[in-house]
Amino acid sequence: MSRKRCRVALPLFVNCVRSADMYLPPHSRVALVHCRLDYGNGVLVGIPAHLMRRLQSVLNAAARLIFNLKRSDHITDALVRLHWLRVPERIQYKTAVLSYKVLHDTAPRYLGPLTRVADIPGRRALRSACTDRPEVPCYKLSTIGGRAFPVAASQIWNSLTDTVVSASTPRSFQYQLKTFFISTILYLLAL
Repeated sequence: MSRKRCRVALPLFVNCVRSADMYLPPHSRVALVHCRLDYGNGVLVGIPAHLMRRLQSVLNAAARLIFNLKRSDHITDALVRLHWLRVPERIQYKTAVLSYKVLHDTAPRYLGPLTRVADIPGRRALRSACTDRPEVPCYKLSTIGGRAFPVAASQIWNSLTDTVVSASTPRSFQYQLKTFFISTILYLLAL
């Protein structure tokens, strides 16, 4: 997301939330902000850190608007109370949900199948052959090759714990995935 888009997004949030302030309850304002922030998160895998910081500042400003916080107030407590993930975790969350849909054949066909380690022909009987983990495909371009969906989805999926990956329904997967990311954030904040 460019600097211009970030500058344009923030006043849109301010106008939406302030105009909805009189008519909508707080949980509806949160939903309004969420739908604007989560649009297209799947394509943001691997974006540079300076763009990630810009997106995080938009997210922080939206949380400040919802709680009527000053710019000098700490934002972490507001994000935790809203159960919002930080921008890097939001992007990983979206990619992991798409990976779940691909692995369970509920995603669009253009996302393609992710090759599981157990499905590779001529594989020896290794411990990794018994898992449901997808193989991370090789790529040539170090700049954008890791951003391709099969590569990024496989890496993110393989970084999740077995309890999250073994969820039986999409709803339980999303719940366990968000719990995993929030507990990771809280652990990092406690250090």
